Amino acid sequence: MSSAQERLTDALYGLGWGAVKKLPEPAAVRLGRTIADLAWKRRGKGVQRLESNYARVVPDASPERLAELSRAGMRSYLRYWMESFRLPAWSAERVKAGFDPKDVHHLTEGIASDRGVILALPHMANWDLAGAWVTTKLETPFTTVAERLKPETLYDRFVAYREGLGMEVLPHSGGTAFGTLARRLRDGGLVCLVAERDLSASGVEVKFFGEATRMPAGPALLAQQTGALLLPVTLWYDDSPVMRGRVHPPVEVPESGDRAEKTSVMTQALADAFATGIADHPEDWHMLQRLWLADLDPTKGPS
Repeated sequence: MSSAQERLTDALYGLGWGAVKKLPEPAAVRLGRTIADLAWKRRGKGVQRLESNYARVVPDASPERLAELSRAGMRSYLRYWMESFRLPAWSAERVKAGFDPKDVHHLTEGIASDRGVILALPHMANWDLAGAWVTTKLETPFTTVAERLKPETLYDRFVAYREGLGMEVLPHSGGTAFGTLARRLRDGGLVCLVAERDLSASGVEVKFFGEATRMPAGPALLAQQTGALLLPVTLWYDDSPVMRGRVHPPVEVPESGDRAEKTSVMTQALADAFATGIADHPEDWHMLQRLWLADLDPTKGPS
């Protein structure tokens, strides 16, 4: 990305946070849907990749059904952005009422145990809203990791935004994040990680909707090293203003095997929990990038 493109990107995000949060909520909803529908009609690389990914999730879907899903997926994705731009202006009561998770006892009991808790999520619905709900409704701060973005000013915007919601944000690069996360967990703290995509060589290979991909080893390694509870979480929208979600049962550390074997088993268990939530609500999975290893050949189409 050129410096001019970086400045434009940063300016557009700044406009979103500055202008969208001032709109009445119905106007923000309409704006998000309009942008989503325009993007969907253009059939750009992101939309094509989203549709291709949905074809893995719903393998028997007709082309018409996949088109419906991708349109709904773009609307869900833009709802995420409209909400995120507006979240800093939401009252505490609006945040508390904006999320209704099932089986939250897994989380609250884990927090009360002081053993440390790791929440692992896929890119579904609005994970920032879920985080704000945790810091506001449960009055529990947590630590997360953010990928360094270009330009640096855009990364700074995201860090400031999430810190404003009560999160401690660590940079993904630099090699120190894992140690800091481990310390927070040993102190009985909460860590939240978006964890269904890691196509680097350090990712753990798993089966996801019947095909191979790689997911981050971090959640499983942290649970093994610190004794923290590892909880998968999935999120979705319905036709109401309230986001829904589920805290899945804990992923246990296997009793046998070396560290690599245990990490493989636990990461596959996370993948299976994510797949359950995504299969139930595919339109709320915002994966506009390559995910499966079979798609990594750059000659095969959109990224």
